[in-house]
Amino acid sequence: MNPKYRQLFNDNFTVAKYDAMQDDINSDFDYKVTFRIGETPFFISNELKAQLLEGCQEVIHFIQKDDFKSLTNKALDLNRKVPNEDDHTTFLAIDFGICEEDGEIVPKLIEVQGFPSLFNFQSHLSQKFVNHYPFLSELTPFLSGLNHESYLKLIENVICNDLPKENVILLEIEPEKQNTKIDFYYCQSDLGIPVVCVTDLFEKDNQLFYKNNTGNDIQVKRIYNRVIFDELDLRTDLQLNFDFSKAYDVEWAGHPNWFFRISKFILPYLKGKYFIETTLLSDLKEIPTDLENYVLKPLFSFSGSGVIFHVKREDIEAVKEKDLYILQKKVNYKPIIQSPDGKVKAEVRLLAVWKKDAPSPTLVTNLVRLSRGEMIGVKFNKDKDWVGGTVGMFERD
Repeated sequence: MNPKYRQLFNDNFTVAKYDAMQDDINSDFDYKVTFRIGETPFFISNELKAQLLEGCQEVIHFIQKDDFKSLTNKALDLNRKVPNEDDHTTFLAIDFGICEEDGEIVPKLIEVQGFPSLFNFQSHLSQKFVNHYPFLSELTPFLSGLNHESYLKLIENVICNDLPKENVILLEIEPEKQNTKIDFYYCQSDLGIPVVCVTDLFEKDNQLFYKNNTGNDIQVKRIYNRVIFDELDLRTDLQLNFDFSKAYDVEWAGHPNWFFRISKFILPYLKGKYFIETTLLSDLKEIPTDLENYVLKPLFSFSGSGVIFHVKREDIEAVKEKDLYILQKKVNYKPIIQSPDGKVKAEVRLLAVWKKDAPSPTLVTNLVRLSRGEMIGVKFNKDKDWVGGTVGMFERD
């Protein structure tokens, strides 16, 4: 989208440089990243940036509505509810597909999540690109006037809330086996907080604890939550020593309830040029005859699981819990990034944090996924190049 830097990057790109950049990342923790990193950043034009920011503000405005909690209480009724919910979400991830509509490029909202993303990895990934392509130092992955130092300071404040680092944990299900493990490594390195598995957390006198490296019981005062209940519910083999449904003396950096409140659940309510026609199955008056133009999605799944791309009438009829599925109009992703052998589709996730007493969220950085496949996710682009996770780069304000 930014032709100057696209040309400059492509002229300087070599497979050897790409391999060297991956080795650079893998050497930081002697750990090989398990998802595919894209060969290139996405050079986002000022015009597209303005559209993305406008779309985000419309989403944020909806989330700030006075009746938002009452509107989304049903999302909690359909799932599990965790006590001590805070006034607003701590994190936002707002995904836009870069699409074509009436011959014009326009971002379309694909998904929104009240849940953290790769906040630490993304800042380091942008630095790795700059290390191997120094001219990229003219650009920035950050928003709201942030730079690398001020960004990390803000992230630390949001996650830790000025509490001692040993009392703040990143909580996940078997973190050593997660595809996002590299982000946990960078988080631990940047912030100095421990990474704890849900099976290693235990309760005592209405408080939560974990054992540190020397075997001492350490109280958990704040949880940076990375647990997806959709995954946890499938892990019947895990023995938990605490109960998510019980009220403990602990703060949440990303209270679990916001994962359900801010999700595909709100998509049917969003109307406008950046939003896609979306209908809750329970509100569907009749099944469209042109189902080839629709996608069937579960409301609360993660990472693309359960999505039916080629929808048939019987797929819709087979859904028993119609409150838990949406039918969404397909959009026309526009292959827009010039690779050495054709153009590539892109999806941009803008990331925001919302400090405890702040009036609104702050957009801070982004994550981009590149695709040559039918769907954007990394797992749908196996054995292809110039695809995978990367970062968007903006011109500096």
